[in-house]
Amino acid sequence: MEISRTFDLLERYSTNFSDKTDALVCKEKGEWIKYSAQEYIDFANNISYAFMKLGLKKGDKIATISNNRPEWNFMDLGMAQLGIIHVPLFATLDGPAYTHLLNHSEAKMLVVSDKHLAKIAKAIEPNLQTVKSLCSFDEIEGIGNWKNLVELGKENANFYKDELQGIKAIIKPTDCATLIYTSGTTGTSKGVLLSHQNLVSNALAAAAVFQLKPAHRYLSILPICHVGERMANYQLQYSGVSIYYAESIASVAADLKAVKPHGFGAVPRILEKVFDKIMDKGHSLTGVKKMLFFWALDLGYKYQLNGKNGAFYELQLKLANKLIFSKWREVMGNEVLHIGVGGAALSPKMERVFWAAGIKLINMYGLTETSPIITINRNQAPLIKLGTVGAVIENVTLKLDESGEILCKGPNVMMGYYKDEKATEEAFDVHGFFKTGDIGVLEEGKFLRITDRKKEIFKLSNGKYVAPAAIENIYKESVYIDQILVIGEGEKYASALVSPNFEALKSWAKTQQIATENKADLIKEKAVLDLYHKIAINYNKTLGSDEKIKRFKLVPDEWNVATGELSPTLKLKRKVLMEKYYKLVEEIFRGELN
Repeated sequence: MEISRTFDLLERYSTNFSDKTDALVCKEKGEWIKYSAQEYIDFANNISYAFMKLGLKKGDKIATISNNRPEWNFMDLGMAQLGIIHVPLFATLDGPAYTHLLNHSEAKMLVVSDKHLAKIAKAIEPNLQTVKSLCSFDEIEGIGNWKNLVELGKENANFYKDELQGIKAIIKPTDCATLIYTSGTTGTSKGVLLSHQNLVSNALAAAAVFQLKPAHRYLSILPICHVGERMANYQLQYSGVSIYYAESIASVAADLKAVKPHGFGAVPRILEKVFDKIMDKGHSLTGVKKMLFFWALDLGYKYQLNGKNGAFYELQLKLANKLIFSKWREVMGNEVLHIGVGGAALSPKMERVFWAAGIKLINMYGLTETSPIITINRNQAPLIKLGTVGAVIENVTLKLDESGEILCKGPNVMMGYYKDEKATEEAFDVHGFFKTGDIGVLEEGKFLRITDRKKEIFKLSNGKYVAPAAIENIYKESVYIDQILVIGEGEKYASALVSPNFEALKSWAKTQQIATENKADLIKEKAVLDLYHKIAINYNKTLGSDEKIKRFKLVPDEWNVATGELSPTLKLKRKVLMEKYYKLVEEIFRGELN
């Protein structure tokens, strides 16, 4: 059965997977709790009936602030069947941000997942202009629970059953399904309106790429409120895959071992953390084991698809897989077929070594406004080229304008920005192509490689342009660099702020008899500064004259979402970082060299 609206997934479950006992799975108090396909259908329907009883109707909006869990889906499709617009928000924002987004969206109800978020919701309640009721997934005293909605729905099922069928029948694929706010890394977030068609067309195209089956398991790690994981959520349900929701980012390592997933989604930042731990393990080895580890690693860096390195290389790789890479796969449960990767630039070097290790990283590219996939690497020839974000996905048209900006058109492209006609108009060219704001090149006429974000490219005082993200991606190949911000707008040369990988740096410091554990003191040590100068000299060799990092400053902070330097999707918040380290930036361009 094909689908054209998100809630058609429920009918597909009924037709194709009615006997599935583990459609959605989560962990509660240390136990994996399974929800069957039929339970999913019943919960969603009863929530629809409850909303009808409460007077909610097509076009109304309900916001959710939640971790990944089955209940999110019950709410999501319960809303969709009535034409209610779902406004999913990240669970990492603060009170003022929630107040702004809830008021801007005009949400009538707010659903939160836990006590912490309920506390924030209660604190901002007096400032909310349209929210009339609060509901929770966890049981919280004094707040209505999602199970109360289910009971209300059951009580009114007979009364509303026929009416619900009538409402579903008139909801068109082009009707709005969701309002998603972008993470706003370069400015204020915008509200993106996506239709059922936007979401479904992309999910179906992705399902054709990943080709997962009902017997497969998927571990959901990335925030489900983000368009990427949400699209994955729909394509997995379309394919009948069992979806396991990770308890938290902290639990992922244990969840991978327990679930033994066949696939999961990740942003490069997560994979970089995994790779750093692997590298730390390699550096801690001694003798023959250490030699074999780095032999295998070097072999992986040279990996090419389809045996292009020749028979002798493939023989060595088989041995490396048995001795070294098999242990990498064990960490991920030993059954991973592929990992969907998007949201930021993926290091080509890391991509090659993971493929060599038998872990297929399926690199893709897109935006919230494109639901999200525009291009994707397939898992086999001919539509794959490592080092790129792949070829255009089915039913989407892509082209580059004269400046190299990536433009696209297709059923995945948004309806527009909420309450912002000007921004909507500016987002499209005269031929109706969406302007992504990203710069790229097409290799072999079909494989897209992103070179930078148009808004992030800056001009040096000599008039030369610098694309920071490409440089940052190269420097982040160092095990000693956690994050790096390349700067230099209007200056004579490019420079950088560097957040070290303190775990790796402290291990190295011990080998140099540097006793201090204090981060602020550690980054002032001459030996440490010398180490980073050598790293800069090494990577600068691969860069053009205007791209070379001439000066840098180490910072004693680890950048993350909680402290505000990274967006919820783990991208650098450039404006925030420039404001936070204003004095250091001044020192870089006006002060003495390190």
